[in-house]
Amino acid sequence: MRGINMDWNDLRFFLAVARTNSLTKTAIKLNVSQSTVSRRISTLESSLQTCLFLHHQTGYFLTDAGQEVLRYAEEVEGKVITLEKKISGRDLTPTGTVRLATAVTLANHLIIPALPRFRARYPGITLELITGVNTVSVVRNDADIALRLVRPEQNTLKIRKAGTVASAVYGAEAYVREHPAPVDNPTADRSFITWDRSFSHLPAARWLNEHFPDRASSLALTSLVTQIAAVKAGLGLAVLPCFIAAQNNELVEVIPTQQVFSEELWLVSHTDLVASSRIRVVADFLMEIINEAHLA
Repeated sequence: MRGINMDWNDLRFFLAVARTNSLTKTAIKLNVSQSTVSRRISTLESSLQTCLFLHHQTGYFLTDAGQEVLRYAEEVEGKVITLEKKISGRDLTPTGTVRLATAVTLANHLIIPALPRFRARYPGITLELITGVNTVSVVRNDADIALRLVRPEQNTLKIRKAGTVASAVYGAEAYVREHPAPVDNPTADRSFITWDRSFSHLPAARWLNEHFPDRASSLALTSLVTQIAAVKAGLGLAVLPCFIAAQNNELVEVIPTQQVFSEELWLVSHTDLVASSRIRVVADFLMEIINEAHLA
């Protein structure tokens, strides 16, 4: 059986003529010429190999075959309208699950505080926040999107520089006041809170080892959260991200970031997900809060 080579767009012209019984009214309704309407109807009849209308002096009227085509055409029209209703506006109200991988530091001090606003704006999105990015891979699809302090090497990823995380040396205001030091040597007679040796690969630990190799540690810890708590308790100085220190009024800068270091912040997603509206709104929201934290 030979297949029918039909242009589905011709059904739109067929439906209009069937409802108006007029080529002229159809032409006005569809904003085309009358000859275009006539040609599209003739093309449809040719592809179906049947006569769909009888031309009478009072208008165009459906044949029996035309009546049968009308039933199918209206069914197609109904499905198209349903599809449009379901899809229309989906980008404005994205839904689904997004798995976001990031560092604990960024999760606790940047992302989670802003999540109430995100949930109010996008109630249809379920965000799964995964920390410990050393074991999470966007390439393996463990996560849909990642906010990382290390730039990935894979070419299959969409990588965007999101900002810069600056660090400086901080101490509690009371501790700094109680342990005065000269301006040209701000760490004199002041203790350092450091990372445990198992975390010696971290930038803060490397910076301390490079600039103060002989300085004894007053307290070695395994997380940034505990380091912040120790600094606030007046146990010594520590290298902390500036955007986190800015959230604690009792902390003061002892060595500025220009003399310490900064890390680049990268927004990473899989290239296959670039067109996804739910991924896009998460990425845009991350950039929004990064800008608000003055990291961009």
